[in-house]
Amino acid sequence: MLLLFTLQFATALSQEQGLKVMPISSQKIDADTFIGYDGLGNLYYLKNNVFFKEQKEGLWQYKNISLGKITHVDIQNPLKIMLLYGNFNTAVLLDNQLNEIQKINFSENKVPILATAMEMSSQNRLWIYNSLTQEIGLFDYLKNTYQSITPTIQGNMKWHESNFNAFQWVDDDLNWYSCDPFGKITSIGKLPDFEQIQITKNKEVLYLKDKKLHLIPFQKDIRYTIEGVEKSFKKFYYKDQILSIFTDQEITNYKITIP
Repeated sequence: MLLLFTLQFATALSQEQGLKVMPISSQKIDADTFIGYDGLGNLYYLKNNVFFKEQKEGLWQYKNISLGKITHVDIQNPLKIMLLYGNFNTAVLLDNQLNEIQKINFSENKVPILATAMEMSSQNRLWIYNSLTQEIGLFDYLKNTYQSITPTIQGNMKWHESNFNAFQWVDDDLNWYSCDPFGKITSIGKLPDFEQIQITKNKEVLYLKDKKLHLIPFQKDIRYTIEGVEKSFKKFYYKDQILSIFTDQEITNYKITIP
């Protein structure tokens, strides 16, 4: 079932304003990919395909050379972190000290699964986009069972994310959708083209395009262009009104206050 909303983000915004931000802190980091921070302020990143967690008490790491490249990381729950090794169709669950809890090879599952998109869900489950059937499903990693919950999804996923209770994605035509655990799909709106994007739990949209960072508050007819940040950076991360910018070997944090 597809519910249609009338929100349009792409070109119909009547106002565009600059939003100047100031740095509040920075730290050096030796990383290839900046993942983000959890709710306790712990830092996560990748270096040479090794997954790191940095906190005041020390530095933890996890590596599994046999599974190839880490293609996706979910750190929403710091007590149960998910790594996806896409080339080997395998997920690894880690505890808060990056000890391996469970390794799941979807190629060995009774139901054929090719997990090209995956996020943590609630109740010991994983959201999975199974590209063999082009359906979204839920995998119970304690019972080792999988259930498709949607009809065939048209198009490719340009971006995806979850907040446990909903799986969200943006397709190649920049349509933004959300799916609940019962398989109900909601069309949220049309987004601008982007190179990087993050959508918060409050449905604020922060995206990068042509070296400019933009913020669109949910259900507001305005787009802000973020001013005062580095012009060239590898990745950004936005959480609790703190914007983190990852450049070559440093993370700079900025406070964002929306007028």
